[in-house]
Amino acid sequence: MQLRYSFRLYPQPGQRIALAKAFGCARVVFNDAVRAREDARAAGKPFPKAAELSRTLITQAKRTAERAWLGGVSAVVLQQSLRDVEAAYRNFFASLTGERKGPKLGAPRFKSRKDPRQSIRFTANARWSLTLAGRLNLPKIGEVRVKWSRTLPAVPSSVTVIKDVADRYFASFVIDTDPAADLERMPHADQSIGVDLGLTHFAVLSDGTKIDSPRFLRRAEKKLKKAQRKLSRKKKGSKNRAKARLKVARAHAHVADARREFHHQLSTRLIRENQAIAVEDLAVKGLARTRLAKSVHDAGWSQFVGMLEYKAKRYGRTFVKTGRFEPTSQVCSTCGHHDGPKPLAVREWTCTACGSVHDRDHNAAKNVKQAAGLAVTACGAPARPEPLLAQREETGSHGSPPDARAA
Repeated sequence: MQLRYSFRLYPQPGQRIALAKAFGCARVVFNDAVRAREDARAAGKPFPKAAELSRTLITQAKRTAERAWLGGVSAVVLQQSLRDVEAAYRNFFASLTGERKGPKLGAPRFKSRKDPRQSIRFTANARWSLTLAGRLNLPKIGEVRVKWSRTLPAVPSSVTVIKDVADRYFASFVIDTDPAADLERMPHADQSIGVDLGLTHFAVLSDGTKIDSPRFLRRAEKKLKKAQRKLSRKKKGSKNRAKARLKVARAHAHVADARREFHHQLSTRLIRENQAIAVEDLAVKGLARTRLAKSVHDAGWSQFVGMLEYKAKRYGRTFVKTGRFEPTSQVCSTCGHHDGPKPLAVREWTCTACGSVHDRDHNAAKNVKQAAGLAVTACGAPARPEPLLAQREETGSHGSPPDARAA
């Protein structure tokens, strides 16, 4: 399994200039490749192959006066930019034919020089290395200082240098994990858990544990509004506007980093303590179009569920998604009676069949666990009996019973 380990970089002023040149050269090669493909499509000709693009857009272009500055950066960076174009077109055509699952992807577009987000990738052919002093040595850039928050578990196969919208630099290493070592880190657990995600509480577990929602965006709203107001008053194109934009971007980055750290800590804890985890497949896109949109985005359910999924796969855990149309909030987890839909304001309800009093979220978490087939008794048998085939004399309808509750 391949994972990415990201670390903060602190380049010197001269190294920032060299990185800016590398970002620009990679962007130009990417745009040239997209333009060559689009010109071939408009002329009715077949798309040029990667080898042809490499020869014309890199090797021959370096010999011309207009593109001579391409020789000032590592050739691997330019080659990887062409690979990105190939991957973008491959995913686009796979999305058109239906081979690629998920939302439809559009055709590759030209990269903008004004986009603050930039990245370049170095593979093993670029001969980058980690020095004994813990610095990242990049070709034609130099030794960049890295803030190591943890040790790398294996030798990286490639590194991507990223500049984000907040003008921060990161090194993203690709690591091939060792399955045996991962299983040793997370020994076998005997528990299984159902997770109900919400807004009042970020997560309610089937064992009754309630995890409050940090609401990072809501807590930082006052600061964000103040920074955004200052940005709107600055003159477009001025240096003061650029400084104000950077402050807004850093404030949003702080919120996103805090949310991501919370998701990582909670997902790792759940994976460590439970052998099987069940969550509900929420329609986040639909909920994001309602009046709860800001709170839904602030919670970040999709990011959290994605972390649970890949960590379960890495550490040999069972991860199950129940259907989004499963009536987890309408069914009594004690007797299985379907009590009908309830408004969101109803946080507690009493089952009309067995009289059990339920907390709405706790009951939903239990139903998520049972719907995923993870609920077992002390003897190891399923908590609910498996559905049996109807006997011959029981098939068909024999009229409605006199008591509606008996139905």
